[in-house]
Amino acid sequence: MSKSRGAILLVGGMGTRLQPLTLQTPKPMLAVAGVPFTEHQIIKAREAGISEIVLATSFKAELFEPYFGDGSKFGIKIKYAVENQPLGTGGAIGNAAKSLGNVDLVAVFNGDVLSGHNLDAQFNFHEANKADVTLFLTEVADARAFGAVEMTGDFKVTAFNEKMENPPTNTINAGCYIFNRDVIDQIPIEKVISVERETFPNLLASGARVFGYIDRSYWLDIGNPQALLKASHDLVSGEIFSAATPAHFEEYLALKGAQISELAQVGGYSVIGAGAKVMAGAKVMGCVLNDGAVVGARSNLRNCFIAPNFAVPDATIAEGAFFGY
Repeated sequence: MSKSRGAILLVGGMGTRLQPLTLQTPKPMLAVAGVPFTEHQIIKAREAGISEIVLATSFKAELFEPYFGDGSKFGIKIKYAVENQPLGTGGAIGNAAKSLGNVDLVAVFNGDVLSGHNLDAQFNFHEANKADVTLFLTEVADARAFGAVEMTGDFKVTAFNEKMENPPTNTINAGCYIFNRDVIDQIPIEKVISVERETFPNLLASGARVFGYIDRSYWLDIGNPQALLKASHDLVSGEIFSAATPAHFEEYLALKGAQISELAQVGGYSVIGAGAKVMAGAKVMGCVLNDGAVVGARSNLRNCFIAPNFAVPDATIAEGAFFGY
């Protein structure tokens, strides 16, 4: 009999590296390929047979529930756990686990990773190895900015190395963990804890079975504006698939009510938000226009972000700019 699956999504961060985009909107609620980034992760969880997910919120926590509700319109049960003060990654997981129903296995996602990895296969790998915890790992050219993970030949984790100048391996913690329920319930509540620096090393020291599941498919940390734009481009282009990306048939994504002049040029995997307008003679390449934004006539924009309802003046020329933030 297969074990039941739940999930926790860590969406409490302030997203300081993404400012000015995150001054009014929490990072996980920023639109990526036409929907809040969190929606891509929720749908990925649903597709892997997860029955319920708890959003571990903190910064601007009040903005999540009005959009996602109880999850019924997304085909998955959604609950919310609010941190009144930041508890670290481990503390956030412990706090959110209290809200989970009766599930056997718990996937924990970082709220700022776009991944094409096979989550269902990670669950199956976890069960096949009778693991207590299984980490999704990937390989990068330069591991200095990430947590490097060492393993034996049979994928049993032997060491965690947080960010360092000379990492012993290029295999990194990719931000998705599967816990047995009894293991996750041991994380202390209402205490600031780092899962990377405390929980995982403590599990190793206690002899727990911690495994690494390596998947070399698409992986991206969306923590800065350039990466966020790349994520949107890659989803619109189809380089990575997400069932949450709205259907489109052009080299751009236009949402409901968007208006693009016949005399305008749009491409580069841009997103034209609901009710947004691109006026005559404008050229929009690789941009994200949020709902209600307007690009003035004869403007030439490349890789820009335009805030909701902001009107870019006629004949504006810009690259990599933020309008209305």
